[in-house]
Amino acid sequence: MTTPRDVVLIGGLRLPFTKMGTGLADLDILELLVPVLNGLVSKYNLSGETLGDVALGTAFFDPKYWNVSRDAVLRTSLHPHTPAMGLQRACATSFEAAITIANKIAAGQIESGIAGGVESMTNISIFLRPGLARRMVLSSKAKTFGQKLQIWKGLTLHDLKPTTAPGVELSTGKSMGEGCEIMAKTWKIGRKEQDELALKSHQTAAKAFKDGFYEDLIIEHNGVKFDNNVRSDTSLEKLAKLPPAFDFSGTGTLTAGNSSPFTDGAGAVLLASESWARERKLPILARIIDFETTAVDIKKEGLLMAPAYAAPRLLKRQNMKLQDFDFYEIHEAFTAQVLCTLKAWETPEFGLGSIDLQKMNVVGGSVALGHPFGATGARILSSLGKLLHKKGKGARGFASICTGGGMGTVMILESYS
Repeated sequence: MTTPRDVVLIGGLRLPFTKMGTGLADLDILELLVPVLNGLVSKYNLSGETLGDVALGTAFFDPKYWNVSRDAVLRTSLHPHTPAMGLQRACATSFEAAITIANKIAAGQIESGIAGGVESMTNISIFLRPGLARRMVLSSKAKTFGQKLQIWKGLTLHDLKPTTAPGVELSTGKSMGEGCEIMAKTWKIGRKEQDELALKSHQTAAKAFKDGFYEDLIIEHNGVKFDNNVRSDTSLEKLAKLPPAFDFSGTGTLTAGNSSPFTDGAGAVLLASESWARERKLPILARIIDFETTAVDIKKEGLLMAPAYAAPRLLKRQNMKLQDFDFYEIHEAFTAQVLCTLKAWETPEFGLGSIDLQKMNVVGGSVALGHPFGATGARILSSLGKLLHKKGKGARGFASICTGGGMGTVMILESYS
C-alpha cells in the first residue's frame, strides 16, 4: 500500500456572488462555470495542461446540461484529455469536490485537479407537472386522433401550472429556514445575538473588500466586480426592524438580515501534489490535512447540526483541540446555525470548548457575501488558503459547512510556508 501524499492548495478564483435576480441573473450554470475555469487556467498558466481530474458540482442541476463539468472543461484551453465529473452534496458541494480530488492526489492516482461548484438560483429549472409531461409523451406515441383525445381527457388547469424544485426537506416537509428556527429554539439562540453576528459578517466583509483582500480572488464578469449583498452601512437597529422570515407565530427569530440570501455565482480551486506544483514553480498556499463528513437524524438532532458532530471526530483523529487554529471559516447558512454549533461544542456532551470569535470569518461570512450553494466551499477554501499563507509558517485553519439533508463537512488546512 502506498503512503498517502501531501495535497496542496495552490489557490482559487471565483465570480462575484450576486443576489438572485441581479448581476449574474442572465447567465446559466455553464456560463458561470466557464469564466471561472478560464480565469484559473490563466492565473496559473495551465493552458495546454492535462490535469488528472476536474470535479465540479451544483445543488440544482440544469437538465439541459447533463454533463456540465466536462462541457465546461472543453470550453477552456486545458488539454481536451482532461476528464471531468459532476457531483452534489448540497451546500458542501465544492467541499466534496475538493475532497474527491484530494483523495485521488493523496492516493497517487493523479497529480493535479480542479475542484469547484456553481449555482444559479435565478435560473432554477421549471418543470412540467408529471400528469402533463406523461400525457405529452403518450400523445406523441398515439396513432389516431381518438387515442390522442382520450389521453388528454381530464386535463385540469392545475396540471398546466409549472413547478420548480420544492425547496424543502422531503423527510420533514420543512424548509431549511424552518428547520433552523427549530434549532434556534432548541438551543435558546436569541434574535439579538443572531443580528450581532450578521452585523459582524457585513462589517468584516466590507473591510476585506476595502483592504483589497479579494482583489486576486474575484474576477469581474458580466460587468459585476464585487459581491453585491455586502452592506457596509447596516446596523443593529436596521437589522432589528426586519420581520421574521420563516416563523410567523410571534416567536420567530430568523430574518432576511441574519440569513444568507439566494445567490448566483461560481468558484474553483486548484489542488495538486507538492512535486507537481514545485515542478511548475506555482505558489502553494496551504496543505489540506484532513476532513470529515457526518450526517445526523434531522428530527432528533437538528437539520444543520452535523458539523457539531463531525468536528470531534476529526479533531480526535488528528489529536488536536478546537482551540488549535488561527482561523475558523464557518459557513453562515443562518447566523442561528453558527451559534447553535458553537454552543453545542461548549457543552459537556461535545466537550470541545469555545473559540475566539475574533478568529472566525475574518473576511466575511455567507450572510454578507452570499451563498451560491455549489460554490460556497470553493469560496471558503480560497479565502482560508490565502489567510493561512499570509499568517505564515504553522498557521492552521478549520473550515465547516452545514448542508441540507442533515449533513455537514469539516476540514483542516495548514499553511505551507
